[in-house]
Amino acid sequence: MGETTLNVGPEASSSVKGSSRVKPAPKRGGIPVEFSYSPSGDGIDENLLILLHGLGDTEIPFAKLGRQLRLPQTATLSLRAPGRIPYLYEDAFQWYESFDQLGELLAHPNPTPALEILDRIIHYLIELETDNGCGWPLDRIHFFGFGQGGTVVAECALRLWKCQLGDAAHRDNLARGQIASIVSVEGPLLEFPRSSLRVLAHHSISTAQSVLQTLRRFGWGAAEGMPRSKDEWAGIVEFWGRVLGSRMPEMEGLHPVISGGPTLPPQL
Repeated sequence: MGETTLNVGPEASSSVKGSSRVKPAPKRGGIPVEFSYSPSGDGIDENLLILLHGLGDTEIPFAKLGRQLRLPQTATLSLRAPGRIPYLYEDAFQWYESFDQLGELLAHPNPTPALEILDRIIHYLIELETDNGCGWPLDRIHFFGFGQGGTVVAECALRLWKCQLGDAAHRDNLARGQIASIVSVEGPLLEFPRSSLRVLAHHSISTAQSVLQTLRRFGWGAAEGMPRSKDEWAGIVEFWGRVLGSRMPEMEGLHPVISGGPTLPPQL
């Protein structure tokens, strides 16, 4: 994609004073699915970008994408969907049951099992290091999902929003905070299938607003699939430039303009 300028602006709050610059890598026992983790290339783990692949894929291409994005001060965690698609010999996975016994796509799939797994993963990631977790602040965790993975991250955001509106006795640590952002490519909300354009992105959902009202929508052309060119990635990169947290090694809490950016594979 070449060089891109990421402007880390005022929407990204300053980091927690005294928090560790290098987070411990997640362990197999803490994440109940296969995964690939890469620390930030610049040695400062200020953000965590979690990537979810689409239907019929694995975590491997998205782990490569996460590394090639080269987002500043951002570690990446690519997750494999928990379910293998039946009757296929190659590695092909699904986030939730997608086909009936005849191999036809289900009209009304249930993403709840995938959302429960994602809840467990987030809880593990935000646990303090002394509790065998990774110590990530919830507001430093960002999600990127494609296709079915995009649906899961969008449904996760909706689930957290609904939880925030629920009875206080049923709220947990996730409900009292907010994930930093989501980007969903070709991943419509199952409850609102016609609401999705090519990309849905949000930052800091408010409990006083509808999720659909806080989603930023942008797209390109008529082609389907992952963005590939510089122009197709521009809106997503600009969005990340506004919402990623940033910390200078010598000066806590500053939000500099950081040069660099995605060097993307020609095709996933």
